[in-house]
Amino acid sequence: MAVQKINIESFITASNNAIIIDVRSPAEYDHAHIPGALNLPLFDNEERALIGTTYKKQSREAAIKAGLPLFGNKMLAMVEKVENWVTTHQKENAVSTPSLYIHCWRGGMRSAAVAWLLDLYGYKVIQLTGGYKAYRNWVLHQFTIQYDLKIVGGYTGSGKTEILHALQNKNECVLDLEAIAHHKGSAFGAIGQLPQPSQEMFENILANKLFELHQKNKSIWLEDESQRIGKVIIPTSFFQWMRKSTCYFLTIPFEQRLDFIVEGYGKLDTKSLVEATQRIQKRLGGLETKNAIQYIEQGAIKEAF
Repeated sequence: MAVQKINIESFITASNNAIIIDVRSPAEYDHAHIPGALNLPLFDNEERALIGTTYKKQSREAAIKAGLPLFGNKMLAMVEKVENWVTTHQKENAVSTPSLYIHCWRGGMRSAAVAWLLDLYGYKVIQLTGGYKAYRNWVLHQFTIQYDLKIVGGYTGSGKTEILHALQNKNECVLDLEAIAHHKGSAFGAIGQLPQPSQEMFENILANKLFELHQKNKSIWLEDESQRIGKVIIPTSFFQWMRKSTCYFLTIPFEQRLDFIVEGYGKLDTKSLVEATQRIQKRLGGLETKNAIQYIEQGAIKEAF
C-alpha cells in the first residue's frame, strides 16, 4: 500500500466515522485540534522545541538526524497505541478495519513519518495535505457563508434554550452556541459548566457543526447571543450575519421569567451565586448588590433575583 494524500475538502467529508490522528505535540493538541481527533505525538513538547530550534539554526537535515533516534524509540509504542484505537473503533462501530487519517501542522515531516510507519504496518493511511493549518483556513471560511439562520430572541428567563431543544426534538436544525461554549451567556453562565474551550477550539467545533447542519439544506435555529459568551467570542463575520437574520422575539411576562430563572439557577450553591452577583456590582450599584447578596445568603432566591 502507499500513503494517499488528500486536500482539506475531501478530508472533511471522507474522515467521517474514521480515525483521525493528530501527530502534533501535546501542547499543540491541547490548545486546539480537529474535533474527534486523537493525539499521537511524534515528539513531546520539549523534543518539538529542540527539533524546531535545530531546523531554524542549522538545517532541515540536521533536524531530521536529531529526530530519528527519538522516533525510533517510540515506533513500537505508537503502533500498539493505534492498534488499541482501531480495536475500540471496530467494537463501538461494528466495522472492519478503519482508515487512518493523519495530519501534523503543515502536512510535513511529522505526519509523513508516522504515516510511513502505520502504512508499513499494514493500515490504510490517508495524509492531510497542508495539515492542521489547512484545516484552520477551512474553519475560518465556514464563518463567511451566508447561512439560512433563524434567531430565537427574548429577555433573560424566556426559555430560549429550552425552545431550541424542543425544535431539535422535532428534527429541526439547531445550533446551540452556549453548549459549544460551555457557558450560558450571563454573569451566572459559567456556574456548573465544564471549563470553556480555547477560542480556537470553540471556532473549530462551531465550524464543524455549521458544516454538518448546512448539508441538510434546512434553516438553522440558534439563540440570540452577545458576541462574547463567557471568555469566547463568536467570529465577527458569522456574528454580523446573525444580526442580519430574522429574529423571533419571545414576549414572556416578567413574573413568569422570574420564576423560570429561580427554577434554573436557584438550586446552585450560595458561594457561586454571591461571586457572580459581585461581578456585576458596577451595573447593579452598591446598594442593590448588597441587598441581593443578603437575600441569597438568607435563601430568599426569588427576592434576590
